[in-house]
Amino acid sequence: MDGQRAQVREFLTTRRARLTPDQAGLPAYGGNRRVKGLRREEVALLAGVSIDYYVRLERGNLTGVSESVLDNLARALQLDDAERTHLFDLARAAGPAPTTRQRRPKTIPGVTPTIQLILDAITDAPAWVRNARHDLLAANSLARALYAPLLADPRRPANTARFIYLDPAARDFFTDWERAADDIAAMLRSEAGRNPDDKHLIELIGELSTRSDEFRTRWAAHNVRFHRTGHKKLHHPVVGDLDLAFEAMEFPAHPGLTLLVYTAPPDTPTADALELLATWTATTDNAHQPT
Repeated sequence: MDGQRAQVREFLTTRRARLTPDQAGLPAYGGNRRVKGLRREEVALLAGVSIDYYVRLERGNLTGVSESVLDNLARALQLDDAERTHLFDLARAAGPAPTTRQRRPKTIPGVTPTIQLILDAITDAPAWVRNARHDLLAANSLARALYAPLLADPRRPANTARFIYLDPAARDFFTDWERAADDIAAMLRSEAGRNPDDKHLIELIGELSTRSDEFRTRWAAHNVRFHRTGHKKLHHPVVGDLDLAFEAMEFPAHPGLTLLVYTAPPDTPTADALELLATWTATTDNAHQPT
């Protein structure tokens, strides 16, 4: 419980610290403000609660907080969709509030044969499935070739967060490594709020915190982020630079699993590179076939 309260406290204080009175539409009384960002009483005013009540929230006590108060607090702190969801997840973990009475669907540890068949049916685009800890659980042949640097580590399941922070090859593979590092830490922070009792997630975060200064810095920022669509800029050791669009899709029947598909517009250098990668993959696979 103390760890959960600390998460709430640090999330709220970091969100408050980034907002200025001007951004919040408040007059900045006095020229010598001793706090970075908004004062607690200013957040309380914007959220429509008493200062004492807000102090209780910022101390980490979200037990029994109503949805309307959480909504008002999200608006006061100008939270985006990912941050608002994280706030509600933290409240859900705090106790039996009205937002928490639904039982979370049970996650499954791996993929079904049908999911693998779906992946294998996607032949012209890299496609793979991960869990919320960013373990790579299954992939089609093109995705395995694309993520060859990640899969070079024999540890299974391969984990994107571990690769980004602990493998020097990641800085060559991810063209914008800083962005990739920001994204993965923010997504893990979201999952920690959503599923705080995940033993394997706790172990992963502990490992990364112990071994990576870069991760510790980002983890302490308490940023959260959705990663549902966008672009990946990668440098593959065989086919070179790739600028890929991606879509992430969840499986309603398999909570916790996400399908990612990477594509490139036709007649672009990246599309040509994917065709070359597919050819290289087929050649490599054939070379390993028994004779």
